[in-house]
Amino acid sequence: MIPTTILTGFLGAGKTTLLNRILQEPHGMRIAVIENEFGQENIDNEILVQDSSEQIVEMNNGCICCTVRGDLIVALSSLAQKRAAGTISFDRVVIETTGLANPGPVAQTFFVDEEVGAHFMLDAVVTVVDARHAMEQLDQHEEAQRQVGFADKLLLSKTDLVTPEQLAALTARLKRINPRAPVSTSDFGRAPLAEVLDLKGFNLNDKLELDPDFLATDQTHDDDHVHDEHCGHQHGHDHGHHHDHDHHHSHHSDDIAAFVFRSTRPFDTAKLDEFLGGLVNVYGPRMLRYKGVLLMQDADRKVVFQGVHQIMGTDLGAKWGENEARGSKMVFIGKNLPKDIFISGLEQCLV
Repeated sequence: MIPTTILTGFLGAGKTTLLNRILQEPHGMRIAVIENEFGQENIDNEILVQDSSEQIVEMNNGCICCTVRGDLIVALSSLAQKRAAGTISFDRVVIETTGLANPGPVAQTFFVDEEVGAHFMLDAVVTVVDARHAMEQLDQHEEAQRQVGFADKLLLSKTDLVTPEQLAALTARLKRINPRAPVSTSDFGRAPLAEVLDLKGFNLNDKLELDPDFLATDQTHDDDHVHDEHCGHQHGHDHGHHHDHDHHHSHHSDDIAAFVFRSTRPFDTAKLDEFLGGLVNVYGPRMLRYKGVLLMQDADRKVVFQGVHQIMGTDLGAKWGENEARGSKMVFIGKNLPKDIFISGLEQCLV
């Protein structure tokens, strides 16, 4: 299976800078790039081709998304065939999406097309976030929120252009939108390869990585209280920037956000299957990413589940340890999801 990374981020965030650096670094890996930008003239192509022996498959007819999803399938299938025939060699693929793309359909391609699924493994969605402009972009563009919501890893660029307070406010907002993606920096494209490739962010595993602060706040307060308290805290530190404070306060209206469900009681398998199936049917298009480790009735092993939009899968995990605290932990990231319906419905599926 060829590991594949989806590199996304809003317009001007620094995706190409990062990609260019990865392609030119002497790491010994051969990387095939599928690059997608709007417009006929592809300037990025000029930058990328210089000095790198990688193969680049370009798609110039718009966004890699539902309407032209076939293009991505054709590009990946063609790469797999050429690799099998020995005409090109590469170890991994990076798909750079246009800055306006919704990464969801790109990720779904790996699960809906048999040929793609047979050759390629989706390693992770990596989102580059422009620290200087992200607050504004998140306020104004749902695509920017989606890119953050889908991420397995968030890389902050242009951090030299913001104050520590602004950076802290942005990081807090990103973690509210997506508590399961670690955040690190990538100024001028300088991010260690280990922060971008082989993250195994899409692997089903027993470790549901969540930001512990998020879990603490989620557990002890209702959402609005956390936000007000946090905003008041920000405000107290920076009396001179009322405008920034108001701007930061507007994160209340983020359409895309996360919430967590936890319980130490086991699930009734039949009830949970039925309820999750119903959720996906009704809210699937708005459910960006969801993942969980589940305690099931009469089961000595963990059940790991995750999904993207309407595509959901489960897998048997490791055995519960003798001294391990048993319980279920699930995170849902989506657009205007009715948290109370999800939580009360899941509670009704418990034994």
